Amino acid sequence: MTETSPPREEVYIDLTNVPLKPVGKKEISQLEIALIIGTLYRPEILELIRDPIERSTWMDSLAVAAAAFARYKAGIPISQIAEELGRSEASIRSHISGKTKAGKLIIETFEKIKSGELRLITPFIKAPIAGVEEELRTLREELSRAKERVKSLEEEVSRLKGENESLKTTLVEKDSRIASLEEELRKMREELEKALREKDQISSKYNEILERFRELKEVLEKALSIVKEVS
Repeated sequence: MTETSPPREEVYIDLTNVPLKPVGKKEISQLEIALIIGTLYRPEILELIRDPIERSTWMDSLAVAAAAFARYKAGIPISQIAEELGRSEASIRSHISGKTKAGKLIIETFEKIKSGELRLITPFIKAPIAGVEEELRTLREELSRAKERVKSLEEEVSRLKGENESLKTTLVEKDSRIASLEEELRKMREELEKALREKDQISSKYNEILERFRELKEVLEKALSIVKEVS
């Protein structure tokens, strides 16, 4: 029994009315989807995505590059795009500048749309389009989860920064206390050295007085001896 082939039909995708400078989420989404579809139907990409592993990698890269580029054309700051897509600012810049393969392809697709060169008439099985849409939905969910993860990490970093600042404050207070104790110790050493000098001075004076007392004693003894002889 021969299996019935899935119904095929030719679909004309008009990309001439796609907003090149989107305003608002709806137009950004329109440009984003147009960039993805226009890039996916390039022969070299169709060949790449035959492999399930390559398909997953390329779909993710193209989805991020298209989303980043569409937002960039809407005038959204790089930092905000990175936050929305859950990617680093460096990664976003690489995509929108065409430094990545996916970014380069997306930019080429945009230029074709801009010049009116890109018109797609494609025979396809109806089911795969649903599959592509499902893939895009899955990627958006993954991006959303990645964004939540980044937010969680940012909160953790913020908490650690707070603890670090608290530790710095404690260390500054302890350093200040140590400096205060060192100053007190320095003063005590100076006072001790002064006391030792005064002790030496007193000891020296005591020795002088003792020596004079001995001399006076000798004089008195001699005087008494003379008195006894005269008597």
